[in-house]
Amino acid sequence: MEPFADEPGGGSPSRGFRGRLFRKYVAMFVTAVCLALVTGGAVDIWFTYDEQRALLVRIQRGEAESAASRISQFVKEIEGHMAWATLSPWTPSMSEAWRFDAVRLLRQVPAVTELAQLDAGGRELFRVSRHAMDVIASEADYSRDPVFVRAIANHVFYGPVYFVDGSEPYMTLAVAGTRHDYGVVVGKVNLKFIWEVVSRIRVGNGGHAYVIDANGRLIAHPDISLVLRNTDMSGLPQVRAARAPQTAADQSSVAIDLRGKPVLSAHATVIPLNWRVFVDLPVGEAYAPLYNSIMRSAVLLLAALALAFFAGLFLARQMVVPIRALHNGAVRIGRGDLGHRISIQTSDELEALGDEFNKMAGRLQESYATLEHKVEERTRQLELANLAKSRFLAAASHDLRQPLHALGLFVAQLHGRVRANERTRIVARIDAALSAMNELFNALLDISKLDAGVLTPSITEFPVAKLLDRVDTTFTGAAREKGLSLRVISSSAWARSDFILLERIVFNLVSNAVRYTSIGGVVVGCRKRGVNLRIEVWDTGPGVPQDQQQNIFGEFYRLGAPGAGLGLGLAIVDRLCRLLDHSVHLTSIWGKGSCFSITVPRVAARPEIAESPAPTHLLMDASDRNLVVVIDDDPLVLEGMCGLFRSWGYHLLLAGTDDEALAGIADCDRPPALIVSDYHLSGGKTGIEVIEALRRTLSAEIPAFLVSGDTSPELLRQARASGYHLLHKPVDPMTLRAMVSYVLREQQVARAH
Repeated sequence: MEPFADEPGGGSPSRGFRGRLFRKYVAMFVTAVCLALVTGGAVDIWFTYDEQRALLVRIQRGEAESAASRISQFVKEIEGHMAWATLSPWTPSMSEAWRFDAVRLLRQVPAVTELAQLDAGGRELFRVSRHAMDVIASEADYSRDPVFVRAIANHVFYGPVYFVDGSEPYMTLAVAGTRHDYGVVVGKVNLKFIWEVVSRIRVGNGGHAYVIDANGRLIAHPDISLVLRNTDMSGLPQVRAARAPQTAADQSSVAIDLRGKPVLSAHATVIPLNWRVFVDLPVGEAYAPLYNSIMRSAVLLLAALALAFFAGLFLARQMVVPIRALHNGAVRIGRGDLGHRISIQTSDELEALGDEFNKMAGRLQESYATLEHKVEERTRQLELANLAKSRFLAAASHDLRQPLHALGLFVAQLHGRVRANERTRIVARIDAALSAMNELFNALLDISKLDAGVLTPSITEFPVAKLLDRVDTTFTGAAREKGLSLRVISSSAWARSDFILLERIVFNLVSNAVRYTSIGGVVVGCRKRGVNLRIEVWDTGPGVPQDQQQNIFGEFYRLGAPGAGLGLGLAIVDRLCRLLDHSVHLTSIWGKGSCFSITVPRVAARPEIAESPAPTHLLMDASDRNLVVVIDDDPLVLEGMCGLFRSWGYHLLLAGTDDEALAGIADCDRPPALIVSDYHLSGGKTGIEVIEALRRTLSAEIPAFLVSGDTSPELLRQARASGYHLLHKPVDPMTLRAMVSYVLREQQVARAH
């Protein structure tokens, strides 16, 4: 193993690396297995606990319900025997027969210790007792006694539990006859016989059952002495919970018994006496199986942890060896030994990783071998890009200097004495030079927008006939002036594209066709090609040589005589087509003509909704008595704008800053109808900030737009985000007037709606 040169003693780093990695993986394996085992054991213990508790609760609840059912049956049987005594009315002649039946009932039902017959008026007619002399016709009045009243009302009456001589529990049971004149039979029931029912209930080794009445006093218990002592059980938690109104029936809980020891308790209600049967089981006995299960799980967990530890040692050793090989190989490759190859024979991902390291080393060798060539190639590409940029700037400078030079000559002529007709000709030439400069600036701005990526297509579906009609309207006059024929073939097809950008593409192609064609004409139409539509522009111009057809889409590339066009139209076409994902194709024969075609997606035609004509009052000239605020920090621009707007009939307020604009507005007798502001103003403010400040001060959404000579992408984005229209200097006067009319009309339309 190679030592690091700078390590003290020349020791091998792989040993320390191996030790750290080995311990790390052992700890990871053991931790992962421990977490899995502990989590699994905890979940298993929890489910075991829950299942065991649920099983015990079900058993205890079943025992309680069974005991409650037997007690209810016991009381119902007594009630049934007593009901036999009410099947016929009592008469003096039947006294012996009734006494015989009463004695027989006492013998058949040992729990009944006394039986009395009350007539329909509540007077006692006869009483038979196990412990006293029989009483006949005592005429004792029980008509207002609850025993008689509630028995007559409910047919049966279950009296509260009471203790005779402070020991044995009793209850009074009264049954009314089937008819009102049959009277009521009243019996005294000894409840110690319920002890036999309770004593048979066995839950585990230490579990027991007991019964309490509605007041929480003990009625039955395996330990009969507790019953005889009239024990009050209402203080026990399980009894309090069972007697609470919101407690659900047969709910189980962990509570305490009379000796204060924790028990698992369940209860059931004795219907219809409202007594409760409780079944308690000591918690230690209830959870003994669970504790045994936990012990077994703990032993198994310790054994599994020991196994995990040894398995972690083994697996970590198996992983560390190939990782050491990877580490050492990576170190050697990193030091520059690109010929080194890593050898790992594990048939898994580590071997695949070693192969990838080897492939990487091979690619690095190839990269180093060809790096110098790549550097030279990149350098050449940068030089070509710089050269292309220089040519672009030189061409743009040349095309800008030409009309500027002409303007200087024409202005010099105007300084001299010239005739009126000659002055008119010079002004026309000046206007032509300005138009050429404006066209070049607009084309450069379009190129800048496309390069900056600020143009976002708005894709819609529209009829192509609408686009073709605009081509016919726009270029018919220009073609007629040159003596050319312009034929636009309409179509019923529909296309999916950005109408404005597609119009710009077609306009550029038709404009080039009209400009370069001297004899013949231009034909514009479209053809269906499957799911696409091909818009074609044919001309009879000079054509494009085969070897130059790929170059004509570059900036400032022109064919023919110098000055024939700017050489940017087809560059804009190419970039707009790429932006819209449309293909552009050229077919040309030198000396005979050319055909430019644009392929766009075709969609199914649908009925057009006729556009309502705009109201006449919205199309009227908006200049009448309107006040326009123009803000620019250049006095010459303000002077030019002043003359132009006044010639159009507007009232004008000129300002260099927003403060001057506010002061001027305060002196006026009307609010401004329009704000025109330069973007870059003195003091570092922008036109957007000034317009917003004026709007806030005047508390009105005054129409406004921006003018700027800055064509940076950031300005284009800011103007788009603010929602203001932006014109770039130099601005053609007709374009400026069209923008003024458009903004004012837009405001009138908004107010009309």
